[in-house]
Amino acid sequence: MKRWSLLAATVASAALFLSACGGSGGGGGGGFVLPPPGATTPPPAASEAPKFKLAITKTEDVAGTFGSVGAYEKITGTFTGEVDPKDPHNAIIQDLSLAPRNANGKVEYSSDFVLFKPKDMSKANGVLRYDAPNRGNIVNLDPYFASRGYVFLTAAWQGDVPAAAGKLTLQVPVAKNADGSTITGPYRAELLPTAATNDSLPLPGGPYNAAMQAYATASLDNTQPGYVLTRRINEADARQLIPASEWKFAKCSAAAPFPGTPDETNVCLRDKWDPAYMYELVYVAKDPKVMGLGLAAVRDMIAFFHREASDAAGTANPVAAAIKNTIASGVSQCGNFMKTFIHLGFNEDRAGRKVFDGVYAQIAARQTNINMRFSIPGGGGGVRTDHTAFGQAGTRGLSKDYVDDVAQRRGGILSRCEASGTCPKLFIGFSGTEFFVLQGSPLLTDAWGTADLVQPGNARIYYYASTHHLLGLPSLPGASAGALYATNANAGVVPVVRALYQNLEEWVVKGTTPPDNQVPKLADATLVRPQQLKFPAVPGASYTGLVNTYSLLDWGPNYRPQDESGIATQVPPAYLGRDYAVLVPQVDADGNDIAGIRSLDVAVPVGTNTGWNYTSKPGTIDLAGLFGSYFPFAKTAADRSGSGDPRPSLEERYTNQAGYVAAVTAAANDLVARRFLLQVDADAAIAKAAANPVLP
Repeated sequence: MKRWSLLAATVASAALFLSACGGSGGGGGGGFVLPPPGATTPPPAASEAPKFKLAITKTEDVAGTFGSVGAYEKITGTFTGEVDPKDPHNAIIQDLSLAPRNANGKVEYSSDFVLFKPKDMSKANGVLRYDAPNRGNIVNLDPYFASRGYVFLTAAWQGDVPAAAGKLTLQVPVAKNADGSTITGPYRAELLPTAATNDSLPLPGGPYNAAMQAYATASLDNTQPGYVLTRRINEADARQLIPASEWKFAKCSAAAPFPGTPDETNVCLRDKWDPAYMYELVYVAKDPKVMGLGLAAVRDMIAFFHREASDAAGTANPVAAAIKNTIASGVSQCGNFMKTFIHLGFNEDRAGRKVFDGVYAQIAARQTNINMRFSIPGGGGGVRTDHTAFGQAGTRGLSKDYVDDVAQRRGGILSRCEASGTCPKLFIGFSGTEFFVLQGSPLLTDAWGTADLVQPGNARIYYYASTHHLLGLPSLPGASAGALYATNANAGVVPVVRALYQNLEEWVVKGTTPPDNQVPKLADATLVRPQQLKFPAVPGASYTGLVNTYSLLDWGPNYRPQDESGIATQVPPAYLGRDYAVLVPQVDADGNDIAGIRSLDVAVPVGTNTGWNYTSKPGTIDLAGLFGSYFPFAKTAADRSGSGDPRPSLEERYTNQAGYVAAVTAAANDLVARRFLLQVDADAAIAKAAANPVLP
């Protein structure tokens, strides 16, 4: 089903509205021009080297001990760095040349961090694992990998996280025009009310409002060109214009009804916001932050903790000389960030060395909106929203030889690091939701979906069969998730992920070749068009073939979609009449995915798990977010026959509980042998199967 339509004429004036600064790339008069992949980078001009400051605010013991490594401690602090706009390693950072400079002629940033390390650093194994925080949330140490002696670092990378207790924030400057005046430009927000209300709705819109700071409107006067509010029920529906007299930039409440109190980051409607509609606001925003500094911050922090003895003031690096290898971990939004980090060339530090030896980007089908003017790195899609958001574009293939025939571009995510010799060993993990909701299949095939891609030797892609995006989340009733069906119940993927992390560690540290790619393919018909999926006739379930499509969009001449960088001047975007193929994994007779790593919940199933689910919202045609679906098997043959379920019952599959445990044992041993399950997790799964009967 087509998920994107041509924009209505009501937004034409906003679509062509140009930023006050204009230009492209880094500044108002031409900006940065990125050399093609493979081009040599000239040495930086002679200048004083950037200085870094480490401020440790708290050191505390971590409860418990971790194997032979023993006790850990938690160090909290701030890392302040500076970036040289003249250094070619920083040239791609959008608007860096328009950021204020310090006395050293550099642009400053400040990142909160938390470091977990063994109290006895002689017990550390030499691996530093950086866990990118999702919308500022601290990532705690992993007990299993703590027992292996890891040092864990989590540090802020996105500059739109509001300061709050327990949040890691990145402070980055606001860009200004060369004459010091305010930069303005077009911006779009999608507002989805959850209930009928006369209260104002906050910007920037979408499902993550509380985790993002908005860009304020350049003017409270919404009658000017470039300000348009529309509404529609489904994304493909025609937009209905809401006259400027019916809405204001203001805060409204029962105590302060429309037109309310003027406010630059809230929107007030004369009539009630109607939850049956999605609202789209196009406005002129001001004061873009130099969000791309988050890429440099991670690069510089990892290089510091890996290689430096102390900061510029002599403060000691608490893990100095202890780090031999570095691994990055990013999940969902953060996995997208790690792909963008590599793609834009930041796995090369200022001295030309590799930053991360290994990277694991999980459930990350896209890239991150971090390096354009008016970036919102914390944005993300939800039900009925952001299907054309930034972060969906960018290069999809990995190899430098990747050819995008839809956009007529060449070069993949690894092009820059291949040219500089700084590519990490890369794992990418997918759930089923990435195929249906997040347009994941272009990473596996050519742009038209006619041939499987050959992946580079330094990369592995692992598909977690029959999973959903929220890995390990217990199954919920559909009503609890705004979904039509109960949500996915495949919890067996969690130990699979742990085994893969260890495989990456061993590849980085010991050079042990990891298992081959595990993905659905066109060649063996395990990757198919959505309408070709052979979902069984499960009672009460209906597969419709609905997926989020992936259209080629035009955001204007100053935006570089292959890099998710530049300046968008055409907002909303124009549809260019071409679409990338979106394919999905084929299923077996039970409705479970055939290809990929089949965890114990799929190899020894008690039901059908999918990557898709549908919204239960009346009148709305859409996928239900990131949940997936679960349809349990009947317990007995009689139950199955009575319901008309074509899937064999638990009794027909396993005979009795002993048969079920035997099946779990055999499947667990097979996963261990293939290095997709650790023995300790296999033993735990077998014990759990024995202790939790599914049959008499």
